[in-house]
Amino acid sequence: MDDTISRAEHEEFRRRLEAEDGRLNKRLSIVEEDLKNIKELTASVEKLAVNMENMMKIQEKQGKRLETLENRDGEMWRKVVGYVLTAVISVVVGFVFSRIGM
Repeated sequence: MDDTISRAEHEEFRRRLEAEDGRLNKRLSIVEEDLKNIKELTASVEKLAVNMENMMKIQEKQGKRLETLENRDGEMWRKVVGYVLTAVISVVVGFVFSRIGM
């Protein structure tokens, strides 16, 4: 039974195991903190995505309203031009008929 280890060797082995456990615990704590930060970041990104989606919907509604307003002004302008053109043509036709004698 020469395979037995001395008390000093056993103590050295125990100290090394405890030191390794300490290093592993520290690394585990760091990983847990990083995981917590990643979860917080994920939640923030999710909130940002929801806000961006809501902003996009609002911008689409505003775009439709703006297009409606722009078209309304264009329609009014076309009506005015049509009325003026009708009046000018009526005056010209009336002048021609008065010259002809009708």
